[in-house]
Amino acid sequence: MEQTLHYLTAVLALGIIAQLLAWRLGIPSILFLLGFGFAAGELWIRPDSILPETLLFPVVSLSVAVILFEGGLSLKLKELREAGTPVLRLCTWGVVVSWLVASLAGRFVLGFDWSVASLLGAILVVTGPTVIAPLLRVIQPSRTVSSIIKWEGIVIDPIGATFALLVFEIVSAVNFSDAAIDVAATIGKTLLVGLVFGYVGGWVVIRLLARFAIPDYLHSVFMLVCVAVLFSVSDAIQHEAGLLTVTIFGMVLANQDRVPVHHIIAFKENLRVLLISTLFIVLSGRVSWAQLTDLGWNAIAFTAILIVVARPMSVLLSTMGTRLSRKERWFLSSLAPRGIVAAAVTSVFALKLIEKAEESGNADLAAQANQLVPVVFTVIVGTVAFYGIAARPIARRLGLARRSSAGILFAGAASWVRELAKSLQDEGVSVIVVDTNQENVKQARLAGLPAKRGNIASEEVMDDLELTGIGRLLAATPNDESNGMAVYEFSHRFGRRNVYQLCPAENPDRLERDKASGLFMARHPFEGTPSFAHLDELFACGFRVKKTRISAEFSLASFREMYGEEAIILFRMNREKEILDFHMDEQTSNYVEGDVLIAFVPPAGDEETIA
Repeated sequence: MEQTLHYLTAVLALGIIAQLLAWRLGIPSILFLLGFGFAAGELWIRPDSILPETLLFPVVSLSVAVILFEGGLSLKLKELREAGTPVLRLCTWGVVVSWLVASLAGRFVLGFDWSVASLLGAILVVTGPTVIAPLLRVIQPSRTVSSIIKWEGIVIDPIGATFALLVFEIVSAVNFSDAAIDVAATIGKTLLVGLVFGYVGGWVVIRLLARFAIPDYLHSVFMLVCVAVLFSVSDAIQHEAGLLTVTIFGMVLANQDRVPVHHIIAFKENLRVLLISTLFIVLSGRVSWAQLTDLGWNAIAFTAILIVVARPMSVLLSTMGTRLSRKERWFLSSLAPRGIVAAAVTSVFALKLIEKAEESGNADLAAQANQLVPVVFTVIVGTVAFYGIAARPIARRLGLARRSSAGILFAGAASWVRELAKSLQDEGVSVIVVDTNQENVKQARLAGLPAKRGNIASEEVMDDLELTGIGRLLAATPNDESNGMAVYEFSHRFGRRNVYQLCPAENPDRLERDKASGLFMARHPFEGTPSFAHLDELFACGFRVKKTRISAEFSLASFREMYGEEAIILFRMNREKEILDFHMDEQTSNYVEGDVLIAFVPPAGDEETIA
């Protein structure tokens, strides 16, 4: 009892440590999670010794269901206008190609029997949405490519699990006719159960929420219970249909506008991080170092074949004749990490195969079944490491991603905001402006700025924004409430450290009152934290945005001498055109030669002083 408590506590602690290390170093968290799991299992406790399989695997299955439900909540059908055909082909023909290549590699590289190799190939057709999502946040490819990868990664998981079940039934069948009947029945029941239970479950929940039959404080917990019930009932009717059910359930909720689900999505995302962190550590802890080393170089060669042969063949053949460009097709070929679903499904089917081998007295089959889990974990580590390191440079090389995600999204497009955004754009910084005022948007577009009309806090505008290269928000509208809503919506997407809003008011009492609503507040940018009204007034008086390069001959003191104390420093950029400061403090900022100051200067000192 005490040992189990200590182990579970350690798993939680190691999980959050892995997530923090991954965030700090910019490395996929799964690598740290797997490393911690292997180390804990090798040096301390094997999960199998304290967590019986009768408890472990049901918990794993429910956790995977929650993860796929959360993935379904991110799938918007309107994204399929551009991504529909590639996604459909990747999840059909692409699955077949991947399965064939992986099965052949399993047979001739790993030396498995055809039955084991075919099952392994079926399991590995899945990608890893839990790994892809963090990679996409780092890579930030174009919206079309991002939508395809996201849809494929989520939709292919229930397909892969069902496909693995079909292959298992085929290799377990006594004769071909029985296998054909079983396969047809399995496909039919899986689709029927998944679609019906997923859609009906979503329809019922939407109406309950719309009629306020569920109190707000129970929404997230109620939804979690619904996921567990739908998954369990579906799985009881047809094995592996539960994953399809919860994915459809999430999609139904995501593509309706009767009730808001943002708070549910936020809860599920937090829960997903916790589940992934614990599951990877526990599952990898079941694999010993001896099992991995026994595989030798064959497992590494098998992983390499999946990366350089199976994925490119699958993508290039599946996307022939689509609207995707050659560069987009090559990028899709370079991103297919495996994740928690592959690990969980392998653990389940390996046990089934071992039971089958023991019943038939086939020692060789049992030995090969025991190797499935370490092989898949080798694939997970290898694919995550390779794609985590190589995908971003490949996307940049192909021109599908910006070299930096430090661009700025401006909420508001007033005259001085447009001039500031244009000044940054001329320096190579990605910018987007959003405003509800049609004239402001029109003038922004005439100035060559990417501009969108609408309320930046609306879901429609947020979904339509092409945020490639954008990683920060500057809320700069004249309306304090609109700025607060923009901060609230984008704090989760960009992180609170990357969202800024203009000082709401110059009245100290007003500022003190506003502190109470911390969710709608962010750091105030610019020297002296000016308000919108103050900057707008200065612009009306002739102040303009100017760029000044600091050099040995022109220091900060020279800047003040030329422009006076009235000038407001807005940003500091280094030689690499990276914005270093939003909140300027001349006493503490470390100005170096070559830095460029972007400032609001009075009309008397309007000479351009940048080389």
